[in-house]
Amino acid sequence: MSTNTPDSAQSPAPLSDGVQAALVQSGRAPDSPGATHIRSFVHRRGHITQGQRDALEHLLGKWSVSYAPRTLDAAAAFGRQAPLILEIGFGMGETTEKIALARPDDNFLGVEVFNAGVGSLLRRIEESAISNLRIVQHDAVEVVRDMIAPDTLAGVHVYFPDPWPKKRHHKRRLIQPAFVALLASRIAPGGYLHCATDWQEYAVQMLDVLGAEPLLRNSCADYAPRPDYRPQTKFETRGLRLGHGVWDLIFKRA
Repeated sequence: MSTNTPDSAQSPAPLSDGVQAALVQSGRAPDSPGATHIRSFVHRRGHITQGQRDALEHLLGKWSVSYAPRTLDAAAAFGRQAPLILEIGFGMGETTEKIALARPDDNFLGVEVFNAGVGSLLRRIEESAISNLRIVQHDAVEVVRDMIAPDTLAGVHVYFPDPWPKKRHHKRRLIQPAFVALLASRIAPGGYLHCATDWQEYAVQMLDVLGAEPLLRNSCADYAPRPDYRPQTKFETRGLRLGHGVWDLIFKRA
């Protein structure tokens, strides 16, 4: 009979000092220029598996780009010249992996702050041998402001950002006029901004905010059909089966 109990079970091995030092900067950029802003995330204590922890330990240096308050050299980071797509808040990385595999001629830069999600996508990159995907673990606003040069992005994906449903929390939503203006300035003419949400009230706000940005033009009369390149997630499939809506918005840079 086993003598193990919950109290005596072995805890996951801690991350090394070097990895912890790299991760500590994910939520702040004390030397970056510019005004303060509302964070695009809130730190939460969350579960992380041993596999995700191992990926952070062994793969972060291989597939990630460190935040720095200077323009990213995308050609050096990816080892080639290709259209650059920025994905903000990739969660556990399932969608990001599928899109990157389906579009090998594009480079993808995923931005996420949470260790579990970064560890999960690192594992996906390694196991699927994805050469056109890199990660920045940092606040998205500062990454866009400090690391992305104007008129350079071929596209931006913002899929299912936190809706912050309580009215007093709406100011924490990512899709706000100031950030959309910043994103639009980084997208090259002819490039696109693609947002998706399953929260109808947030979809309405997105439509209003994106529609008010002078550098952007809606590709549809209002909401867009889900394009083939955005795979339907398991969560989304379950929600649609239950009658929940999903709204895609695709705007082009003028």
